[in-house]
Amino acid sequence: MASIILGGAPRTRRRQPTRQSLAVFEVKAALLRVRRTASEFGRAPPRLARAVSRTGFDDVAALSVTGLWTDPSLAEHAMQQGKVQNLRRAAAALDGLLLRPGEVFSFWRQVGRATRGRGFVAGRMLREGCLMPAVGGGLCQLSNALYDVALSAGCRIVERHAHSHRVPGSAAAEGRDATVAWNYVDLRFEAPAELLLSVRLTSRDLIVSLLTKEGAVIERAAQTGETPAEAAVREAASCGSCDQTSCLLHEHHHGGGAKVVAGRRAFVVDEFWPEFAAYVETARQPEDAICAPDFRRWSAAGFKEAHAAKRQGVMRSLGWRLTPPQGAARRSADAGSTASIAEALARRLPTDATDITVAQSLLPQLWRSGALGGRTVRVLMTRLPIGVLQARLDAAFAAHPDRPTLSDYRAEPWFAEAEAEALAAADEIVTPHAEIAALFEGRATLLDWHRPSPPSAAPARGDVFTFPGPTVARKGAFEVREAARRLGAKLRPVGAELEGPDFWSGVAVDRPGGSWLEGVRAVVHPALAEGAPRRVLEALAAGVPVIATAAAGLPPQPGLTIVPMDDVEALVAAMEAAG
Repeated sequence: MASIILGGAPRTRRRQPTRQSLAVFEVKAALLRVRRTASEFGRAPPRLARAVSRTGFDDVAALSVTGLWTDPSLAEHAMQQGKVQNLRRAAAALDGLLLRPGEVFSFWRQVGRATRGRGFVAGRMLREGCLMPAVGGGLCQLSNALYDVALSAGCRIVERHAHSHRVPGSAAAEGRDATVAWNYVDLRFEAPAELLLSVRLTSRDLIVSLLTKEGAVIERAAQTGETPAEAAVREAASCGSCDQTSCLLHEHHHGGGAKVVAGRRAFVVDEFWPEFAAYVETARQPEDAICAPDFRRWSAAGFKEAHAAKRQGVMRSLGWRLTPPQGAARRSADAGSTASIAEALARRLPTDATDITVAQSLLPQLWRSGALGGRTVRVLMTRLPIGVLQARLDAAFAAHPDRPTLSDYRAEPWFAEAEAEALAAADEIVTPHAEIAALFEGRATLLDWHRPSPPSAAPARGDVFTFPGPTVARKGAFEVREAARRLGAKLRPVGAELEGPDFWSGVAVDRPGGSWLEGVRAVVHPALAEGAPRRVLEALAAGVPVIATAAAGLPPQPGLTIVPMDDVEALVAAMEAAG
C-alpha cells in the first residue's frame, strides 16, 4: 500500500472495496441480524423503564465527557452535524433510564434501529479504517461512553465488542471502547445497584453519567484521554478529505458534497409577544429557520389565529364547547396541547441548526426529547421558572389557606425538573421581565417592554381605583379588596370574576361604561405572579399612576410605585398617596 498526504499528515492508501466484497459484507451482516433475532426470540432483554423523577439521584457513580465537534474542517461540518443529530435521537431514548440490579441494559433494545424514518441521518461511521457516511453514523461515541461509565461504576459486562481497527500506540490496551452495529453487535451490561442513566448533550460535549442514591460512590473525573475508538477515528481517512473518489464507499457515490451551511440558527416559538418579535427580527438572518405553529408568517395575527385554533381543538377533544375550563383542568389541557406542539416543532428543526432560540412554554418538552442537545440555546422567558413560581405560591397558600386558587394547579414533577435543567444549561435568557432577568444575572438579556401608543386625549382623573387582573389570589385580588374596604374606596374591577359573584362584597364597585381608565386615580395590581403586564403598560402610556409589585416585571419609572407582595398595609399607604 502506498502513502498519501491528507490534511498535512501521511496516511496509508487503503485497498478499495469491490462490488463483490461489499455484497459479501451485506449478506454476512443480514445473516448475523437474522441469527441474533432468532436466537433471542422471546428471550431478548426487556426495555428498561424511565424514572418518574430524578429526585434523590444526587451522587455520581461514573462520568464520561467527550467532545462533539472534533473536526473543525468545513469539509466535515455536515457529517459532524449528522453525528450530533444521531446522538440527540439516541440520547432521548436513553436519558433517565432506571437500571435496577438484575436487569440487563441493551443498547439496541433501548435505542432501536437507526433509520431516517425515526429521525436519524447520515453521519460518519468507522468501517475498514475509513470514515464513511452512513445513517446513524457516530453512535459509537455514545456506546464508547456507556461502556466507559459501566466499567467505572462496577457494572457486569454482558456483551461488548471492541473496534476492529486499532492504532499502534493508542490506549487500546485499556479496552475502554465498544462498537455497535444493528442488531448483532450490541453493548449490554448489568448494574450492581440501582442507578439512573443520564445522557445529555451540551453545545460542546456528550455527557454520560450513572447516578445513584447510595452513599458509597465511585467518583471518577471526566474522561480526558483518547480512547481507542477516538484514536482510530483520528487516524482514519475521511470521505470529506479523501481523494479516492472512485471508492464505492465514497460519499461522492451517495449524494455527498452538498453545500454546507455553518452557524445556522432556528427560532422555535409559540406565543406571540411583540418584544420577542422585534428581537427575532433583529437577530434573524436569511438562512435561519422559524419553527412555529401552523401559519406562514410569524406575526401577531398569525399567533392569535394559531392559538385560537389550538384552544378550540383542545376544548373539542375534551368535550368543552363554549365555556373554557378553569383551574387545573385548563392547565392540564394547555400542557397537553403545548406538548403536542413541541413534538411537532421538534420534527421541523433543521439538522444543521446549531443555535436555537426557544420559547419557554416549549422548553421542558424539547429538553427532555433531546432536541436541544449539541446546540447553543437561548430561552425567550415569559414567566418565572416553574420551581420558583410554585415555591412562591406554596408559601402564600401556607399563609392564606382560605385562598384555594393559590394551590389549584401544580406542574408535574418531570416538567419542573426538565425546565430547571434546561434553564441551568441555557446559554442566554431573553426577556423583558425585570424580575425574571434578575434571576439569571450574567446570562440575561433584558428587552424593553413594548409600550402601546398613548391615547389622543389623556383620560380624565377621578377617585376610582381600578384592578386589571382576574379575581384570583395570585393576582393580588384579596389584598386589593381588603385595601379598598379599609379606605372606603371606589373600585373598578375589569378582569374576570373567577372567585364568585360575591367576591367584591363590602366594596363600592364602579362598572366601567367606556374606557377602563376614564376617571381613574390609580391602577392597582399587587400580583404574586405576572407574566405580561399589558394593562399596566397601557395605563402608564396613558399617564395613569400604577401601584404594582416587582412581579409585574417593570423597571423603576415615573408613575410606577412598587409595593411588597402580600402587604396590605403598604398597599393602603400607596393608594392613599396616589395623586
